[in-house]
Amino acid sequence: MKHYAISALALAAGMAASAASAQSLSVVCSNEQAWCDLMAQNFEADTGIDVAMVRKSTGEVLAQIRAEAGNPKIDVWWGGTGDPHLIAANEGLSVASGADTSALLGWAQNMAEMSQGRAIGVHVGLLGMMYNTEVLAEKGLPAPACWRDLAKPEYKGEVTVSNPQSSGTAYTQLATLVQLFGEDEAFKLLAEMSANVNQHTKSGSAPSKMAARGETTISVGFMHDMVNLKKQGFPVTIVSPCEGTGYEVGAVSVINGTPNMEAAKKWVEYVISAEAQSKGLEVGVFNIPSNPGAATDPEAPDMAAVKLIDYDFATYGASETRERLLARWETEVKSKGGSFEE
Repeated sequence: MKHYAISALALAAGMAASAASAQSLSVVCSNEQAWCDLMAQNFEADTGIDVAMVRKSTGEVLAQIRAEAGNPKIDVWWGGTGDPHLIAANEGLSVASGADTSALLGWAQNMAEMSQGRAIGVHVGLLGMMYNTEVLAEKGLPAPACWRDLAKPEYKGEVTVSNPQSSGTAYTQLATLVQLFGEDEAFKLLAEMSANVNQHTKSGSAPSKMAARGETTISVGFMHDMVNLKKQGFPVTIVSPCEGTGYEVGAVSVINGTPNMEAAKKWVEYVISAEAQSKGLEVGVFNIPSNPGAATDPEAPDMAAVKLIDYDFATYGASETRERLLARWETEVKSKGGSFEE
C-alpha cells in the first residue's frame, strides 16, 4: 500500500507538470508580422506556454471581439493603435490583468488609469508622411511638407493611405486631422486628399511599403515603420507634417471571458518588460517603448523633435466618437477616389 501511495503521488505530480506545460494562449497581434512571430517564439521559450498567434489590423480585431463577446476565441490582443483598445475597455470587452505598470513611462500608465487597467501602453508611434525620392524626381513633383499638400492637384493618383474601417493607423490620421483643423474643415480636406489617393489598404503599414518599392509616390503611416524601410536602404524621405501630427499609444489587452487568465497575465507582464521590448530591434521595430529600460535605436523617431498635438485619447477612444467619424468618412470621403484592398 505504501509503495502504491508513493506511485500515485508521483503520477499526480507528473500530471500536474504535464498540465502546466500544456498551457496555451491565443493571441491576436496588430503589430508587424515579424514582431508578432518573434514575441510568440520568445514567450514560448521563456514560459513554456504554447502561443497560437494571428496577425490582424485593429479594426478587424475590434469587430471580432465584439462579435465573440461572451464566447471569446482570443485570450490577448497585443499591439495596434490605442483608440480601439480603449473602446474595447469601455465596452467591457477586455479586463484588467493585474499587471504592475508602475515601472512604465507616464503615457503608458495614463492609458492604464484611463481604462481601469484593461489597456496598457506598450509603445508610441508618431504619425507622418513618406515619399520615394526617386519616383518624386522622375515625375518632377515637389516634396510634400504639410497635410494640406496632399490635397494639391499635382498629386492626383500619387498617394496611398489605409482604410480607417480596418486600420488603426488611418483612424489615427482621421482623428488627428479633426483635432488639428476642426471636424468640418478636416472632412473637407480628407475629401480633397481622397481625390489624389490611388488605393486604400487594409493594413496601416502597407502604404509605406508600397512607396518604398516605388509602387506609389507618397504614403501616410507611422514613422517607426518608415525608419525601418529607410534603414533597409530604400530611397525614401520621412516627413513630419508642418501643421503638427498625432500619435498612437499601442496597447495590450486581455479579452473578457478568457479561460486562460493566468497565462494571459504572464503575456502582459512579458510584453511590458524591458527585455521583451528591446528585442523588437532585432526585427526592425523602431517605435518608442513604454519601458524606460528597453533599448532604442538612435534613428528611431523622437517625440521631442516632432510637433505633436495634444491627442485626446478619451474622446477619440470612445465608441460613439469613432462610429460617428467613420460613418461620416463613409459618406463624405470614401467615394471620392482610390480603390480598396479586399
